[in-house]
Amino acid sequence: MKTLIIAPALLALATAPAFADCSSKAQTASYPATQTAEIETIFAGHHDELKKDIVDTAEAAGFSTLLAAAKAAGLVDALKSDGPLTVFAPTDEAFAALGEDTINMLLMPENKDKLAAVLKYHVVSGKVTSADLAGKELEAETLAGESVDIDATDGVMVDGATVITADVEASNGVIHVIDKVLMP
Repeated sequence: MKTLIIAPALLALATAPAFADCSSKAQTASYPATQTAEIETIFAGHHDELKKDIVDTAEAAGFSTLLAAAKAAGLVDALKSDGPLTVFAPTDEAFAALGEDTINMLLMPENKDKLAAVLKYHVVSGKVTSADLAGKELEAETLAGESVDIDATDGVMVDGATVITADVEASNGVIHVIDKVLMP
């Protein structure tokens, strides 16, 4: 079943271009410098360490809310698959901005499908790095079957969220840290 979730998106994005080159200034324009430095410190050393998959890399970086949501939605195995996948990983602060009521509602067992749809909206098939998109605007199909708008003409924006840390390598893809939860 995991293959069925990932396979259509892999085919759809096999030829899609990737994310734009991000300068540090553009990446942090709307995100506090202290948070960005903390995230970059957490990920330090992971760029060359390809032994960890997306889940292990996110866990080592402390993305507790994202991983709790992935577990509740039953998506951990999909994120541990061979991939490659590109994940737009909201920070814990980005999830907190949704409000406790919204988070609790999404984590309820009866809302598993809604939660899975939100999380799949953060995942694109294929390994898409910032260098692949320099100066481009495009749409990319997510595992949710819907497209996200990517604007890489001045930093990288994904459906209004700013990529604050790009190109965090994992054995099965790449993570781009974003400052907002994307909603399908």
